[in-house]
Amino acid sequence: MKEQKNRGKFTGGIGFVLAAAGSAVGLGNVWRFPYLAAKDNGGVFIFCYIILALTFGFAMLTTEIAIGRKTGQGPLTAYGKIHPKWKGIGFFAWLVPIIILPYYCAIGGWVLKYFSVFATNNSKGTAEDDYFTGFIASDISPMVFMLIFLFITAVVVFCGVDKGIEKLSKFLMPILLLLIIGISIYSLTISHTDADGTVRTGLDGLKIYLIPDFSGMDLNDWFIVIMDALGQLFFSISVAMGIMVAYGSYVPKETNLMKSINQIEIFDTVVALLAGLMIVPAVFVFMGKEGMAQGPGLMFVSLPKIFDAMGSMGVVIGIVFFLMVSFAAITSSVSVMEAIVSGIMDKFKLGRKMSVVIITLYALIAGIVVCLGYNKLYFEVKLPNGSTGQILDIMDYISNNCLMPLVALLTCILIGWVVKPKTVIDEVTEGGYKFGRKTLYVIMIKFVTPILLLILLLRSVGLLSF
Repeated sequence: MKEQKNRGKFTGGIGFVLAAAGSAVGLGNVWRFPYLAAKDNGGVFIFCYIILALTFGFAMLTTEIAIGRKTGQGPLTAYGKIHPKWKGIGFFAWLVPIIILPYYCAIGGWVLKYFSVFATNNSKGTAEDDYFTGFIASDISPMVFMLIFLFITAVVVFCGVDKGIEKLSKFLMPILLLLIIGISIYSLTISHTDADGTVRTGLDGLKIYLIPDFSGMDLNDWFIVIMDALGQLFFSISVAMGIMVAYGSYVPKETNLMKSINQIEIFDTVVALLAGLMIVPAVFVFMGKEGMAQGPGLMFVSLPKIFDAMGSMGVVIGIVFFLMVSFAAITSSVSVMEAIVSGIMDKFKLGRKMSVVIITLYALIAGIVVCLGYNKLYFEVKLPNGSTGQILDIMDYISNNCLMPLVALLTCILIGWVVKPKTVIDEVTEGGYKFGRKTLYVIMIKFVTPILLLILLLRSVGLLSF
């Protein structure tokens, strides 16, 4: 019991839901979801995403949280408790956040930089084409902001589960939701007239974003959209990276798991949709359909141009927007670090404070290397999935394209075929609670999800193309 006490616990279901939602609502939702929605024909992507969230996402989220609570362990040791011969899954699941943390802090630093320039009314330069590239390629500034972001993350994790993670989530998540809703509403009210007299409104952008247009789509197009939506779900619900296993291990036994999982699902899906609602209509208004195809540069290149075009109101919206993104990034970064720390505490029996210090020093060194990857250590390499990248992109590719689908696939095999779904079902129904969608869960974990994950993995490593 002493070991469990030292690990910490959430004080109740609400704390767990907000912490898990805070992990899910990060840069993946605010940054990645909108540009994928814009790329994949708006409403078609959302249609596929919602279906997958209610099936694939539900199955993976339930499995990982149940594994964590059943074993009372973080990802590094939890899988070995489920089946000793499958403990290797735990190592790979733990390796994912180790790779992600340094470059997530680097990107979080970028967000803090943009918030600082908007908050100090120095945002005019951000609308220039070379501003973002100039910033990340500079020597000192990216490291300073990365360090600030890492320090905030470490302090929260250092304070523990209830006094750090849960307290932060209860404070930030309601504010975050209000900011997202506010910006989304404003995004729908704006309009812009081109030199040729063409008028575009936020409501026009909303139609493109939400209404599916299936015309002209062939089987290849469907596969691409489905795989993009599937890949996005890893970020949106924080699965296959040890986070939900770690958070599950802090959930009290008397908590209704299915109720909490349903709440996390709803919260995350709503925020993901609102994130697109904030960004896609605004981009369409000022840049048309062409601007919606900007890809990952949407947040740091396209949006500052839009805020600049809004005039003085754009500065205010920019401050609120980058404050909101900063909150989202910090709650997710905290969960990434916690997944690593929980593994160290469980495996090596170190205290939380020492574990946090060790991981912070590692993240600091690795984060500096990531920052230098855009100047002193810059190089380009062709990745197996056809993209070109440098240090950050390589780390992102290994963690997100290779390890995460692999961890999820092996988890499905372990639960679906080795120890059987009853292992998870018994944990979810402990205390007499009902397991809604139990039949769907069994079908997904045994058959549908492994097939989808195998296709995604083969595509990610360049062995399958559409």
